[in-house]
This record gives sequence, structure tokens and C-alpha cells, in this order.
Amino acid sequence: MKILLVCMEHDYGDPSRGRSYEYFNFYDSLRTQHTVEIFDYMQLLKLHGKQTMNEMLVTKVTNGHFDVAIFSLYTDQLDAFSVEAARSHTRTLCFFHDDNWRRDFVRFWAPKFDFFTSSDYECQTKYTKAGLPHVIHFPFGANERLYAPLSLPKLHDVSFVGGWNPARDWLIRRLRKAGLNVAVAGYGWPEGIIEHDAMVRMFNQSRINLNLTNSRCWDVRMIASRPLSGIRQLRSPKDAEQIKARHFEINSCGAFQLSYYVEGLERAYRIGEEIGVYATPDDMIEKTRYYLANEDLRESMAAAGYRRTLTDHTFKQRFSQVFEQMGLPMSSGA
Repeated sequence: MKILLVCMEHDYGDPSRGRSYEYFNFYDSLRTQHTVEIFDYMQLLKLHGKQTMNEMLVTKVTNGHFDVAIFSLYTDQLDAFSVEAARSHTRTLCFFHDDNWRRDFVRFWAPKFDFFTSSDYECQTKYTKAGLPHVIHFPFGANERLYAPLSLPKLHDVSFVGGWNPARDWLIRRLRKAGLNVAVAGYGWPEGIIEHDAMVRMFNQSRINLNLTNSRCWDVRMIASRPLSGIRQLRSPKDAEQIKARHFEINSCGAFQLSYYVEGLERAYRIGEEIGVYATPDDMIEKTRYYLANEDLRESMAAAGYRRTLTDHTFKQRFSQVFEQMGLPMSSGA
């Protein structure tokens, strides 16, 4: 197929932060089987302004003879007219990664596309009741070509890779105060961002890879020590946790993962067999100590999580399933 991928090529549109999630996982996965072009709306917006960028999108779709245009929206960079104009020339699909809390955003944009996705396991029921039956369940996944075992020696007892926020900072400090060595990297941390390849090496070189809560922590000790953070949490639109990309990426590296529990995780991996979970900050510390002391169990769970990822959670499988539901041809066209 010939595919137009309408997304940001760089993380949050900022080249200094490296390539985007969509680039590494959507583009790099799709291009092995299809002809794929990226329409980097954020970069074009910066160069030409919103109106011209949207006109360029319509021209691109009109003249490109694409089988499908796949959109990954951010905020208000695209306008509804351009999206609907594109829809008159090709099949359209929009990915909504955070639909469990960006509800108004999804309700506005979903009707503009032929199909849209949700990572919610109950999305068919939820959106059909809301009058949006053209939803396709599409969780996060892993590009197994880029996230893979590397057979490297373990250099870190515990590591975390991800953006800084007050809740995560408090949790990391709790672990270190408990005497645990934790390596950290990511946007906002003193250690800073690391390149994609370095992140994959870090997953492989860590005995325990932490997957921390996305944004919130209501532990009274955290709120008492950081009252402003508690106020920010109350004001934040992120009022629900969800399964995220990191759940699949760490396991795709054949690395051991200890994650916060989020609803639906047990439908992706067998808890205690393919992934470790914690329920509270104190439980996180106890589980970290427990798994550090049990190497054979860690390695067994890591291997099982890796096998499950290759069986059920690669983006090659994800896209094959979504294209089938959209009624698109499965030949490559490359």
C-alpha cells in the first residue's frame, strides 16, 4: 500500500529531543512492508504557518494517490476542513493514544475520520454508546526491529527512562533513600535525554526496569512534602492512568520490568509471570528488593514477557489487524 503518515517526525516537534514515537514505531514498522511518506505538520507549520501547512496537506493527499492517510494529532495544528478534504481523496485513520483523558478532544475529532483508534480494551462498547462506532482497538505496541535483546552485561540494578514529573521524582527519591541504586534518564531529569539506541541498551543493561506512574501520586507523604504538586495534580486533565508504550518496549528487549499497576495490564501480560507490578510506593520498594534478590525469577519473567510481545504485541501485527478491519488491501505496494 501507499501510506501518508501525518505526524510529527520529532518528539513534541522538537528536533533536540530526537525522533518521535510515531517515527520509530509507525514509520519504521510500516516502511518494511509498504511505501510510506511522512507529512511533518509541526515542522511545516513552523516554516509556513498554519493555513499554508493545512493547504499543503490537502494538496499532498489530492495528488498523492494514497491508499490511506494515518493521522497522529497533537493539539490544534490541523483544521477540520483539511482533514475532511483529505477524507474525500483517501481512507483516513486517526490514532488517539490518550483518549481515556482527552475526551473532549476525541469527541470533536473522531467524527472527522473514517476510523479512529483507542487503547482502551472496552472501547467498542464505550464509543458505540457515544455514537462513534467506527473505533478500532489499537493499543500501544513495540517495533521489535528497534527494541530487541542485545546480550549485554547488567550495569544497573534499577533504571528508569522517561520524562520527569513531581510524582516520578518523589518515587525515585524514595527508592534511593531506601538504599537502592537507580539510574535515571529522560526529559527534565539532570541526566537529560538519551538517544534511542542508548535507551535500548539501558533497558538491556538493567536488572530491573521501572515503569512509573504516568502523572499522579496521591500518597499523603508526597502531597505533604510537595503541596504545590498536589494542587497541580488536581488541576491536571490527566485524571486516569493507562497502559503505555513503555510496557511493550521494555518487554520487547527481553528485559525485566516492574510497573505500576494499571487497569487492563493483565490483558496484555500475565502479571507475576511476564511482568512484575507494584501497587503502592512502599510495595514498589519491597518488590524491587525482592526481584533484585531473585535473578532466576527475573530472567524467567523477562524471557516470558519477550515471547509474549513477539506473539501478540508487535506493530507489524497491530497494523495488519487494523488494516484488515478497515478493509484495506494487504499487499505491500512497495
